[in-house]
Amino acid sequence: MPQRLLLLLALASLLAGCDIPGLGPDPKVTQREAEARAVGGACRHSMRSLEDCFTLNGKASKAAIFAGWKDMDIYMRDNKIEAVPSVLGKTDARPAPEADTRPPATAAERDRS
Repeated sequence: MPQRLLLLLALASLLAGCDIPGLGPDPKVTQREAEARAVGGACRHSMRSLEDCFTLNGKASKAAIFAGWKDMDIYMRDNKIEAVPSVLGKTDARPAPEADTRPPATAAERDRS
């Protein structure tokens, strides 16, 4: 009996230092959570509303986006950091081409040309 107990304790001490696959958090889920928090922080820094951020990042977790947005908001307020406006979707202010205001040419005028 004492030999079995010693063998059991030795085996338990060997297994105590092992990482058994499947017992820890899934790294993919952890990475997606971190990316969603980063997206939320970036949205706050670029003066984008939460609703816009949720719409633009439909696959990301809304809770994680909100947590990242909130963390960045607190950080920016504490450190007096100004937000940088987003330029996504903005185009150059080019004037529209001028429309031809002449009346349409008649068939006789076209033949003369």
